[in-house]
Amino acid sequence: MTELTKQRPKFLNLMAIKLPLPGVASILHRVSGIGLFLMLPVLIWMLDLSLTSADTYNTLVAVTGHPLVKIILIGLLWAFLHHFCMGIRILLIDIHVGVEKEAARKSTVAVLAVSLVMTLILGAKLW
Repeated sequence: MTELTKQRPKFLNLMAIKLPLPGVASILHRVSGIGLFLMLPVLIWMLDLSLTSADTYNTLVAVTGHPLVKIILIGLLWAFLHHFCMGIRILLIDIHVGVEKEAARKSTVAVLAVSLVMTLILGAKLW
């Protein structure tokens, strides 16, 4: 009877748990999706500025010329690229490709590497 009753922790310290790399990438996927959703009104406003008239386009160019805005746009670029690459990985897992532990870890590393490299390349063009 004592074998069945384990001592369970009363306090679970979430900061002490070492999350595996696919778990970290999954959390980043959710965070990037939330970030993209929350910034959607700003992106729609920027699209409106670019399409309304030449004067509003010049306003957009002036706004996006500020270094802080460029950093935010590069962050959004990373969020989009990571969300896109991780979404493809999740779709592959849904059809049972790369489900094993080692394959999942390799695909996670590939997602992180590809999204960061693409962000650096496209961010350099943006800057």
